[in-house]
Amino acid sequence: MEIKNIDDLEVFQLGFEIEKIGNEAIESVKRENKKMGIPLVFSRNGEIFYELPDGRVTKKSPFTEN
Repeated sequence: MEIKNIDDLEVFQLGFEIEKIGNEAIESVKRENKKMGIPLVFSRNGEIFYELPDGRVTKKSPFTEN
């Protein structure tokens, strides 16, 4: 995240804290999903990927019967 100009340090600090809380929540969900054997779903450059509980990443959905 690039910040060009922030005049109010308090706003910057609040934004940083919100980002930190969000990142911690994401890591918590990732750990919980892995424990339960649920793949993580994410997108990169408009493409959907699935990270399987064993760490492999694939474009093929593990949620469909193909």
